Amino acid sequence: MMDISYSLICTILSISVLSFLFMKKINRRASDMQLQLPPGSLGWPYIGETLQLYSQSPNYFFKSRLKRYGEVFKTHVLGCPCVILATAEAVKFVLVNHADLFKPTFPKSKEFMIGPWALFFHHGDYHVRLRKIVQGSLNPDLLRAILPDIESTVSCLLQEWDGHLETTYHAMRRLSFNVGILVIFGRDLDDRYMKELKKNYLILDKGYNSFAINFPGTPYQRSVQARKRLNCILHEIIELRRQKGESRSDLLGCLMDSMDENLCKLTDNQIADNVIGVLFAAQDTTASALTWILKYLHDYPNLLALVKAEQMEIYQANDCGKKPLTWTQTRTMNVTNRVMSESLRMATIISFTFREAVADVEYKGYLIPKGWKVMPLFRNIHHNSEFFQDPDKFNPSRFEVPPRPNTFLPFGNGVHACPGNELAKLEILILIHHLVTNYRLEVVGSSDEVEYSPFPVPKQGLPSKIWRV
Repeated sequence: MMDISYSLICTILSISVLSFLFMKKINRRASDMQLQLPPGSLGWPYIGETLQLYSQSPNYFFKSRLKRYGEVFKTHVLGCPCVILATAEAVKFVLVNHADLFKPTFPKSKEFMIGPWALFFHHGDYHVRLRKIVQGSLNPDLLRAILPDIESTVSCLLQEWDGHLETTYHAMRRLSFNVGILVIFGRDLDDRYMKELKKNYLILDKGYNSFAINFPGTPYQRSVQARKRLNCILHEIIELRRQKGESRSDLLGCLMDSMDENLCKLTDNQIADNVIGVLFAAQDTTASALTWILKYLHDYPNLLALVKAEQMEIYQANDCGKKPLTWTQTRTMNVTNRVMSESLRMATIISFTFREAVADVEYKGYLIPKGWKVMPLFRNIHHNSEFFQDPDKFNPSRFEVPPRPNTFLPFGNGVHACPGNELAKLEILILIHHLVTNYRLEVVGSSDEVEYSPFPVPKQGLPSKIWRV
């Protein structure tokens, strides 16, 4: 016992000394540049303020420090020193005007889980190439072509839900996963592959936000094994397509056919990592957004009535649902679009994003040291009364006038903005159309409490029932 205590004390002292020397070096660089580090606290050695961030609402964590230090401050979370930026001007500085000085960054354990070749871990030429591929597979013509398949996927989910108590968030995750599979593999993926992909992806997802302890039996270790199996399944699907000589317009086909200026194709590992990356990007954020939209529609019956009236006009024009939705009709859902936008603003699914300074950067007289993480806060901007009057009030009519540039950022901004935002919005509009025209929603035990898993969702994922009308 004494040996363990002595080792622990030595470890703590070593970390403290290293932290002291690290900060001394940083302060020397700041002095040389005649700058200072932003105000704030780095907390405990190594741990920093991570426990404070995760033991309370992230909103309270950031709000309390913004009040104490101002709109630029430093902290230390997830093992990294960070500079927090909370203004629209700062977000534009990092994500748009000087995006070359800040690269996307994720904890190594999460990068390993998704795959190091995934689009959102990169910047530069490789990122530009991958972004063009993803955006190309989600252009309006291709989305128009798969609209009937998304509509069918939505209808199947609602039929399964009819008459049953369901956790809304879990139902929306299933929907988003199935739409993601449709976009990646097309409409005729073999059932065997579908089941194996879903089973292993769920295991991977459970361990993604767990502690990175790679011991047998831990969620992280099970996720590592599931990720290996996913790689094998994806390689098998890729090889099967090659043997058939298929060239297809779904995302997998676009990834397989892509060649760079030297006529080099992506490797199978690069393709697999980007498939997993798109599944991650397509699922939780969209599911969280859908859950919040349904909660707000339930909580504001007058708005639900307006949305339903708009959707019933389309429903009746389609011979009471006997004809499918058209792309043009989804472009005319103005009331529904405003409700969607206000839900995304209020909930702010992605509260912040991570970047890393690739050089020493000066901002507002402060030093952002090379290697430090930079976290632009979207939530603070979305709830700023300078940009949105009565920001804590749910008021979709505010979107009758477009918001000021760089103040409404539900899908990020700049070269790393979400390339699948049009798909997400289409999925939301189709779900709302079929739900309000064919079903009645009842939320069981409605509450304004919020949980984080890791994205914000209503308490217990919003337990609900729907009935066909």
